[in-house]
Order: sequence, then structure tokens, then C-alpha cells
Amino acid sequence: MRLQDLDVIVTAPPAPGWGGRYWILVKVTTDTGITGWGECYASSVGPEAMKHVIRDVFERHMQGENPENIELMFRRAYSSGFTQRPDLTVMGAFSGLEIACWDILGKDRDRPVYALLGGRMNDRIRAYTYLYPLPRHNLTEFWTSPEQAAECAAEMVACGYTAVKFDPAGPYTIRGGHMPAMSDISLSVAFCKAIREAVGDRADLLFGTHGQFNTAGAIRLGQALEPFAPLWFEEPTPPDMIEDMARVARSVRIPVATGERMTTKAEFGAVLRAGAAEILQPALGRAGGIWEMKKVAAMAEVFNAQVAPHLYAGPVEWAANIHLAASIPNLLLLESIETPFHDQLINGSIRVESGFVYPPTAPGLGIDVDEDLARSNPYTGDDLHLQMQEAPCDYANGNAFQGGAPASEG
Repeated sequence: MRLQDLDVIVTAPPAPGWGGRYWILVKVTTDTGITGWGECYASSVGPEAMKHVIRDVFERHMQGENPENIELMFRRAYSSGFTQRPDLTVMGAFSGLEIACWDILGKDRDRPVYALLGGRMNDRIRAYTYLYPLPRHNLTEFWTSPEQAAECAAEMVACGYTAVKFDPAGPYTIRGGHMPAMSDISLSVAFCKAIREAVGDRADLLFGTHGQFNTAGAIRLGQALEPFAPLWFEEPTPPDMIEDMARVARSVRIPVATGERMTTKAEFGAVLRAGAAEILQPALGRAGGIWEMKKVAAMAEVFNAQVAPHLYAGPVEWAANIHLAASIPNLLLLESIETPFHDQLINGSIRVESGFVYPPTAPGLGIDVDEDLARSNPYTGDDLHLQMQEAPCDYANGNAFQGGAPASEG
């Protein structure tokens, strides 16, 4: 069995667009006619350029190869161009293709992917959700309203979720780490207070940031949130500032989580060695794929750290996350996004049930991809999957940043 053909589909979720502006799906077919699906998470170049990168990685390192030889193909891609160091774009391309290889191998052997990764460790996987506006909420006002966030949190807990994530302390700027405005700290405290009062001890609070603070600012904010006992303080400093993140971890009594913007064991290993985080959040469509993150999970075991796969993409990456999560002993949580489009794109083949995900028993990733639906929703914009703002933090008028892909009314 050899990898033979590749197709790349860039699909755009309809409004309000949870999961980013577009998702890059790859369809790989073998010479025996088996098809595997993967997803490349985000990219630092536009989707049309990324298509060419994905095809180059496939043709240069994978086409004609036995899909079993994942280690060999990874080393080829990792070493490409005399590098042997993390490259977000190349690894983003390889990751989606690698996921497709596992889907192929599972289908060929009539076994779910986790059965090929050491078997099923977790019969059910605890999921969490980001707090998104409810139908009755205003898409603009929601992001700075502790009251609306608390209403959403209470509803999510009623649905069975035992952890909810929110990130009111923007903005995320291209300028690197900044000192938060006092109004941002106050708003963050208000969010934690309102949500904690709404859910009590029925759910963990996951406080998100996106690496937007300098070290002192992250410590100020984190210490202000300590009374509400969040489960984690996510990516408090930029991802390339590992030693500074470790300073935050030593100064704040909230576990630090990081990883959505990192790739390969090289970067995650540096985080573990520095003591910068207790919780790793790999995005499997960027981090090197399923096998590479299985290695990272094993490394994390040695440091008594846990894994919480990240998701701000489509359901194919989610399925890959689920199979990794099912196979590791140090799983903490699994991020999930529930929208009609996510569900329809895989024909409801995996769903969150009362706050938990049950690993599929069908072969491969266990998903039924609606290829026609993916193709009928092409991305036609010019923006990247996620983008940071250029304007600096506003210390006079406050900050109401809605994330890297603001919601649209549609």
C-alpha cells in the first residue's frame, strides 16, 4: 500500500464562524483505493499559498511511501532544507497529512486509530467548551459582559459540561507582550466572579489569554484571578518566551497551560524542562500530528504534566484529538466546538454527550466526512484563519477584542 493522490479542500464555516475563518482539509488516497482525511490547523500564510506548501510536503516526502512509515516521513519533513528544527508552516502541512495516514491505517486494518496507539485508555473523555454567545445575546456586547458570560456558562453546565473557557483580557496585538490595562484586570475579575457564582463548584473555570502580556503584566493579572481558583491560566506570555512563562508559573497559584501555537517535541520539551506549564495544549493539525504528540504526552508523564488537546478548527482535527486523548493516561480535558456545521461536516459521527466524548469504534478516525458540503462552502476572503490586531492596548477607553476571527452576523 502506497500513498498516491492528494486533494486539498479549504472550507469556510458559515456565520457566526466559530472555529476560525476557514479549515484546511486534506484527502489522501492510496494505490489500493483507501481514503484518509486530515486537517492542517491554521497557517502563517494564506490558504492558497498553503495549498502549495501542503502539496510540496506530500510530493517531496510522502507520495509513494507506505503510510505505516510515519516516523520516516516525519524525519524527512522535519529535516527538509537542512533544518531539523520546528517550522510552523511545514509542520502544519505535515500534521494534516500525517493524520490522514492514521485514518488510512485504521481503515486498512478495520480498527480505530487509538487501537494502533496502544489501545484505549479512556472510555470517555471529559470535554470543555469556550463560552460563545447564546441566540439571545448580542454578538458585539457579549465579549465584555460578565452577566452574559455567566448565563452562557450556566447553560453549558446544564448541558453537562464540567469546564468552560473564556478570555476577556484582550487585546492580542502584533506588538508582543504588554502590560494589561487596569480596566482589563477589573473586567477579568468580574468575569471570573460572575461565572463562579453561576456555576459554583460544578465546573472548572479555564481562563484564556493568547500570549498577549509581558511577564509582570501576566503576574499581576494572574494573582488577581487566584481567589476564583481557575483550573488554568492559558498562555499568559508569548509562546517564544518560555523562561518568562516559567516565571509566571512560579509567581501565580494557577496552573499554566500552553501549546496551541507550538509544534513538535522540541518546543514542548523546552516548556517541560523549564517548568513553564503543567498543562500542554497541542493542536494536532499543527503540532506534528498524532504520533509526535503521543511522544509529547509520554514526555509530559515524566514531568507529571497533563495534556488538554486544543481546538479552534474543524471536526477532522477534533477527531484526531479524540484518538490521542483516548490513548493517553495523562489526559486532562478535550476542547470541543458544537455548531451545526461542525456536526454536519462529519455527518454527526462523533458528538459531545452530556459533557463527554466517547471514542468512536469505527475504523480509522471514525468520521464520515461530507465532502460535498466541504466543497460547497469555499473560503473566498483574504484574511488568515486567525489574525492579531495592530493597534496597541487602549488604556483610556478599554479593550473589547473579539478574538482573531471576530464573529459575523452572516
